[in-house]
Amino acid sequence: MKKHVFNASILWAFLSLALWATGCSDDDGYSDVDGQNPTLSLTTEHIQTAAGRSITIEGAVSDKDGIAAIQLECTDLNLNKTIDLIEIYEKPLETYELSYNFNIQKDEIGEQFTIKVTVIDVGGRSVSQDVLVTMDGDFENPTFTIAPDKNVTVLIKAETKFSLNFSVSDDRFLDYVTIQIPGVDGFEPRRVDAGGKKALDFSEKIILPNEVKEHNVTITAVDKEGKETTVTSIISVSELPDFEKMYLADVATVAELNSDVFGVPMRIERTGPYQYQANYYNEKAGTEIFFLPQKSAFTPICFGLDPEDTNKLTDDPDVAKPIVLEQANMYYEITIDILNSTYAISTYTIAEAIDPIPHVYGSNSLDTWADGGSWLQEFYFGYMTSGPTDVKRFTQDKTNPHLFRLDDPLSLEAGTTMNFVIHNWHSNGWWNYCTWRVDNSDEPEIFGYYGKEAVYTNPAWTKPDHVGDNWAKPTVNTTGKYTLIFDAHLERAKLVPAN
Repeated sequence: MKKHVFNASILWAFLSLALWATGCSDDDGYSDVDGQNPTLSLTTEHIQTAAGRSITIEGAVSDKDGIAAIQLECTDLNLNKTIDLIEIYEKPLETYELSYNFNIQKDEIGEQFTIKVTVIDVGGRSVSQDVLVTMDGDFENPTFTIAPDKNVTVLIKAETKFSLNFSVSDDRFLDYVTIQIPGVDGFEPRRVDAGGKKALDFSEKIILPNEVKEHNVTITAVDKEGKETTVTSIISVSELPDFEKMYLADVATVAELNSDVFGVPMRIERTGPYQYQANYYNEKAGTEIFFLPQKSAFTPICFGLDPEDTNKLTDDPDVAKPIVLEQANMYYEITIDILNSTYAISTYTIAEAIDPIPHVYGSNSLDTWADGGSWLQEFYFGYMTSGPTDVKRFTQDKTNPHLFRLDDPLSLEAGTTMNFVIHNWHSNGWWNYCTWRVDNSDEPEIFGYYGKEAVYTNPAWTKPDHVGDNWAKPTVNTTGKYTLIFDAHLERAKLVPAN
């Protein structure tokens, strides 16, 4: 069948031909029935959208003579589409449900556009309506960039206090935030107006009863369109607990604690009751560190040097001083005992550190058939989302061969759930040859060497497997570019905003 082609330049020719046929039977048996214009009823004449999103133009079309075509035009959006119903259905239609999807370019900077929708019947009669497209759509719920951990411990003191800190943002406009902490005298449920701004920061010291008790915190952010996001936290008031997890923080601000996708602060090892050990690579002299039992803030507990006796630790974030690591390009081992408020620091060199990597990185020593060299390939590894034939290659640090990073940042959108492991490249898809998996897919903290066999691994690497076949699947909170950094000796990785 001959294809019917419609565009803006030949639309008039099509209309003229159709008008010539008005009132006459054509060779295909089409003829005027009522001589009326087509009818077009759009679902909406105003679409709110945003750059990079898809819009749908919908409506009901009818004509007793038969609909020949529907034209959609907007020069500013480079839209010039004709839906040729005779071509599609081999005949005109009396009724048609219009539903046309169109993608707005990601780099679109215009604020509003008009799309003209024209319906043409076989008699050449037409009707047009305009659809206003504005770039002020609200599609995202508010996002908490800083919020209390799901479980937070507050120590009983002469004044038992909890610093409630959060930051929330919205792609359009925030309306208000509500805060509820039932059972705390003096703290009534409250509403904090955001005034239509895109972001709101909140900080307040809350005095809690000096008794062992749990308090539920519920914070709900609502935007101008009524979309809302809620975060909850359980505040446990107690004497010093034996924390299951402890973290090393090497950043200076709460924003930096929360700007990563994972890896900041860094999980350390629990070695016994109230005792923890941190192994850490110090790239620059003068790095300041603290130890935290919560991930998102330096309060309510922060272990650092006691200013009255720097040989001891304090848990008070208002007075704690950082532990300063003075030697660059050195591995540190730091042990802390939070019950006795003691700590010890030692160092070891890059050469003394070991990792499970089976070959010299970048060498042609990947023996595919294990026969001594019938097929040697270059050995490297990196970020893998599908299989070993498709790996984003890590760059090995020039000073520390245990340290790797992606030179090209990952561009990630808010709400994206990632899916990756660290794995070696191979042309025919070997699995579990040289690979690192994670302890927890949703919130990865340890990237452990997985599925190792003696023939593949540095014999000096005796650390036991402590992860399962878990791919890293964290959810991205904030759209941006991120750098992946991995230490094969520490079995730690972090995904942080690119500089």
